[in-house]
Order: sequence, then C-alpha cells, then structure tokens
Amino acid sequence: MTPELHRPELHRPVALDRIGPRGMTVDIEAKPDELPAIAARLHVLALESLHCAFKLRRVGASTVEAEGALRAQVTETCVVSLDPFSHDVAETFTVHFVPPGAEDDNPDPEAVDQIPYAGAAADLGEAAVEQLALALDPFPRKPGAALPAEASEETPNPFAALLARRSQE
Repeated sequence: MTPELHRPELHRPVALDRIGPRGMTVDIEAKPDELPAIAARLHVLALESLHCAFKLRRVGASTVEAEGALRAQVTETCVVSLDPFSHDVAETFTVHFVPPGAEDDNPDPEAVDQIPYAGAAADLGEAAVEQLALALDPFPRKPGAALPAEASEETPNPFAALLARRSQE
C-alpha cells in the first residue's frame, strides 16, 4: 500500500511554462469548504476569507519571482482576555520559486524567501497559506485588551526579606 501524499489545504498549482516574458498575474481565493482546514492548520478559531493576488515573473532560467498581496479575515483568541475576536490581515510579500535543492541558506531574515517547486508547477495556494501564517501575531490581542493591574505589578523577590535582615546586622 502506498502512503498518501500530503495535499495542501489550498492547492493552486500554476504551470511555470505559462509565465511569458511580460510575466503574468494570478488571483487565488480560498473556497468556503477550504477555510476550516486552513484555520485548523494555523491554529486559529476561524478563517472567514483568504485572497491573494500574485504577480509572477521570471528572474533567471529556473527561478520565478512572485510578488503577493494577501488579504484575510481571521478570528483568533485574545491572549489577554481569552475572548474571540475577528480582524483583517493585509500583507505584501515577495518570494522566489526555485528548483528543489537550489535554495540557499541565507540566514538574513530580510532576504527573499525561497520555495522549492515540484515538477514544472509552483503551488501559489500553499505559498499564500505560508505567508498568512507568517503574518499572524503569535500573541494576538483584541483591540483595547489590557492586562489587569495586579498582573503587571512586579512580584516581590522571595529573598528580599533575607536581604533586608542581613543588611540590618
């Protein structure tokens, strides 16, 4: 029995040979039945919408540059109040689709991300989901949420009394 390959929740392959000398634009949008699986993968309460507009162009014999404009509406849990809240995510990004094994190990966080493509197609849906994951705040806060005053006060040092006693001697 052959193991089933993982198929991304938002699979939108684009044949790289369709990209002409002037480039091409591609819009992708998650369908309503795809949104719950993406939300589960990203560990958010809900994903109401996900849209990404791509501008693709060749930058070498085997590399394709993709400039993306991502828009999504997400429902998350506030880390302060634990209330669910919805908010919009808008992000622009640039990635390079490169042949497998051609990725470089540039440690610079400002460097353009490189995504290997399989065969002769790049999966723009998977790239959009990955960019949404990067755009999400790891500690989401509902607008106006603040820690209670007692939570922000400094906790006393348990050795403060010993230090005070020692300094009296």
